[in-house]
Amino acid sequence: MKYSVIIPVYNRPDEADELLQSLIRQTFRNFEVVVVEDGSAIPCREVVEKYTDLLDIHYYNKPNSGPGQTRNYGAERSQGEYLIILDSDCILPPGYLEAVEQELQTCPADAFGGPDRAHESFSDLQKAINYSMTSFFTTGGIRGGKKKMDKFYPRSFNMGVRRDVYRALGGFSQMRFGEDIDFSIRIFKAGYRCRLFPDAWVYHKRRTDLRKFFKQVHNSGIARINLYKKYPESLKVVHLLPALFTLATLLLLLATVVCPYASLPLLLYALLVCTDSAIRNHSLRIGLYSIAAAYVQLIGYGTGFWRAWWRRCVCHKGEFEAFKKNFYK
Repeated sequence: MKYSVIIPVYNRPDEADELLQSLIRQTFRNFEVVVVEDGSAIPCREVVEKYTDLLDIHYYNKPNSGPGQTRNYGAERSQGEYLIILDSDCILPPGYLEAVEQELQTCPADAFGGPDRAHESFSDLQKAINYSMTSFFTTGGIRGGKKKMDKFYPRSFNMGVRRDVYRALGGFSQMRFGEDIDFSIRIFKAGYRCRLFPDAWVYHKRRTDLRKFFKQVHNSGIARINLYKKYPESLKVVHLLPALFTLATLLLLLATVVCPYASLPLLLYALLVCTDSAIRNHSLRIGLYSIAAAYVQLIGYGTGFWRAWWRRCVCHKGEFEAFKKNFYK
């Protein structure tokens, strides 16, 4: 068995169905699928059963323990030479596994990851959120963009790793959020070969509204400080930018009380985002939505970063004690 596709699922049977549907269309067929239910109240067992004659698929149900430990559970029960970790809200193009196979045949790698895109069926808001998570003007291109401010770290929505490397590193850690970056950092620190596969991209739905999106990126900001506490050298300038942006936004908004033109930089940034997104998505509507998505992403991440900095670095609280309400529900 060449590949084991590991899919943790939590209360998302419809999305799991779409992902499995895309797996049966793969042009490369030497793979198995391991679906692990993470204590869902809305299980996807019936969804999985529809594919038993179409895929080499295995289903497990376990108590809730978070995505990292759920992936470990699936990895322990898989057979493939390579493990491919996917989020349940992804959809694969037909040539995804073929692209992975071609990359590995051309230049072997111990671990790898790919970028993500928005599917044409996604809502305009989902496309705007996808833009905010992939644009150089919002993330610095560190999530697989052609232009980037830091090296690429594979993330769990689209990550591959050799089985023996996974075992040597002990899989994902106990971190409840940011566990995929933690794993990628350990891959690099151990000296393994890790590459971006540009053509092994996925359609990634992410969140469907701005409130859920804010919570997601806020937790990412918290996770960045938790990662800094474990690996001080992992904190780069690009990770500080959302926090600085959040502080600058607050100061500029306060300054408008005495100078109405103080908000001009914020308006110019909004115009930049809107124009770039509208051109990329061929839609002014998505461009306008992207303004909101970009500000939610940067301020959500920035406030999580500052909040975690205060609790972890100033008040010296532990990871669990400081944020158990965020990560341990």
